[in-house]
Amino acid sequence: MTTPFYVSPQQAMADRAEYARKGIARGRSVVVLQYADGILFVAENPSRALHKVSEIYDRIAFAAVGKYNEFENLRIGGVRYADLRGYTYDRDDVTARGLANVYAQTLGTIFSSAAEKPYEVELIVAEVGDGPEDDQIYRLPHDGSIVDEHGSVAVGGNADQISSYLDQRHVDGMTLAEALKLAVESLARDSNGGERSLTAEQLEVAVLDRTRPQQRKFKRMLGSQLTRLLEQESASADADSEADSDSETSAEESSETEE
Repeated sequence: MTTPFYVSPQQAMADRAEYARKGIARGRSVVVLQYADGILFVAENPSRALHKVSEIYDRIAFAAVGKYNEFENLRIGGVRYADLRGYTYDRDDVTARGLANVYAQTLGTIFSSAAEKPYEVELIVAEVGDGPEDDQIYRLPHDGSIVDEHGSVAVGGNADQISSYLDQRHVDGMTLAEALKLAVESLARDSNGGERSLTAEQLEVAVLDRTRPQQRKFKRMLGSQLTRLLEQESASADADSEADSDSETSAEESSETEE
């Protein structure tokens, strides 16, 4: 009779975590950041059928990276939880915090179970409030822990590099066009420090807009509207560059006149 192969619990958990992290890192990144009127979601996703960003409830949205079938199951479960709680109690009782706790329990149970492989997913649950100080953003890694984020957050792909870029440049009170420009710039940076060009067709963009008069604050930015926003910020940047150039030229001419 052969002796069963023994693996310590610590090593088993480390191997499962490494397996999940590698699966998540293979996916394209998603960026979530606050702007003056709400919360912006931007994902590099050329598919128009398989969404990484979705609405959960009136003021709550969901973003994910990793294996599509796994995070889609979680999204559907979140929608059912929110609908049931809102119907049983009150719509205001459905919160991002409550939903994040449900996801944390599910992911934690799957991760610690030896009977199945861990989910290769990382989630973001966000809720827009009446003011920027009331916004909530929660990040849930594969092991079911909950991280309360503020300002900006990135998951999937080279998330560490993107998060560092966002932390250095994100400021409170940004307009939607400014926030979108920053998000696209961060996603366009590759792991070697180079930059790519991302078009509207390669992006999935949505917002939780607190200024919308409807009860549901989620809105996708599609087609001409998204293209306009990208061009608007690009034109603004070009105008600022020309103004700086004119200012430098005027300073040089003034210096020559004085001589």
